[in-house]
Amino acid sequence: MPHTLYQVDAFTNKRFAGNPAAVCLLEKAADENWMQQVAMENNLSETAFLFPEKDGYNLRWFTPSVEVDLCGHATLATAHILYEQNILDQNQTANFYTKSGKLTANKQANKIELNFPSTMPTEQSVPDKLLEAFDVTATFVGKSRFDYFIEIASAETLRKLKPNFSILKELQVRGVIVTAQSDISKYDIISRFFAPGAGIDEDPVTGSAHCTLSPYWSTKLGKPKLKAYQASARGGELTIIHQDDRVLLLGEAITVMKIELL
Repeated sequence: MPHTLYQVDAFTNKRFAGNPAAVCLLEKAADENWMQQVAMENNLSETAFLFPEKDGYNLRWFTPSVEVDLCGHATLATAHILYEQNILDQNQTANFYTKSGKLTANKQANKIELNFPSTMPTEQSVPDKLLEAFDVTATFVGKSRFDYFIEIASAETLRKLKPNFSILKELQVRGVIVTAQSDISKYDIISRFFAPGAGIDEDPVTGSAHCTLSPYWSTKLGKPKLKAYQASARGGELTIIHQDDRVLLLGEAITVMKIELL
């Protein structure tokens, strides 16, 4: 049976920017091997698969090589399609049942607000190879539920990073968040995200990484609401709001293409 698949650029309002994700609408649960093969064929950082469940949708995310437990930009892309295609009314909450628990999305004018779990990084010793891979001096190094976390002092240094991906692939972790306070007044913080172990050398814009960036920087800067920019080649921006053990991620999305998957 054919399936409709959309490609959406998330955390941007311009095509060919932000983070592209594929969204595959299903009528019922699909075979895991098939979903992994579709994600590999798409060759995007994430492909989201959803089907109706309870009062919402079962939602799963696959990179070209593995399934992941949490993905922000593909969830934003999924909610965008549900609202754009009038599958949900503009004032309806999208409920998603995932490997990271229940997540929700709400339409807020031209943006979508995601409600995700907060994952504060904890300071700890990390492999020597981690900082060697980036050739930087860190002001803080720690680990969240999924990723290593590195704060450095210079936003300019962050933009110029050229990590050693061969070293990063050896680390037993989903990815590495590198961040700094922004040197541009429009934004509070800046970051980049690298996940070669998950088949993604650099992710353009990573919603789930901001579930760690939000509590860390909100605590450090003393304000719950922050404007964030992810400084990949495509670039993307979002507003993040820290609320106890949750993080609100607000961003825009735009549909790029629609295809029929045979």
